[in-house]
Amino acid sequence: MDLNKLRERFRQNMSRHEGLDWSEVEARLLAAPKAMDALAWMEETGGEPDVIGVEDGRFVFADCACESPSGRRSVCYDEAARLTRKKNPPVSSAQAQAEEHGISLMTEGQYRHLQTLGSFDLKTSSWIATPHDVRTLGGALFCERRYGMVFVFHNGADSYYGVRGWRGVVLV
Repeated sequence: MDLNKLRERFRQNMSRHEGLDWSEVEARLLAAPKAMDALAWMEETGGEPDVIGVEDGRFVFADCACESPSGRRSVCYDEAARLTRKKNPPVSSAQAQAEEHGISLMTEGQYRHLQTLGSFDLKTSSWIATPHDVRTLGGALFCERRYGMVFVFHNGADSYYGVRGWRGVVLV
């Protein structure tokens, strides 16, 4: 990951992480090569990762692109859904991509927090981490922002659309 790009994004968007110091973030990143690889992939796929807070003493990097990352759209929720799809299965799934690159799908709480920092997914939607009970019944959750509000919806986990992708987080 290009630290200069991350540093510049961090400095240009201080309202996302008020009170945090870049030197502390950079020191953690330099000590976490797997996180750097994950952030590089998030960048390559259009996520524009940036720090959006701290959870359990770790910096939360999240996809901050205005719309769901362009390189992570047209995927169903998870591999179980992809493999059981009878017609036109997508190439991959949100969870498979996330796991492969050491990223977690955003939770609903993280997504709602992101939306307090700006207006995201005005034209797209993003899969989020889905509770086990919902997934067991065949569904999965996604979010979007419309009419000035954040909406959480459900769909079959095997569904996929050109405007639905997923947003991820990496804790460092």
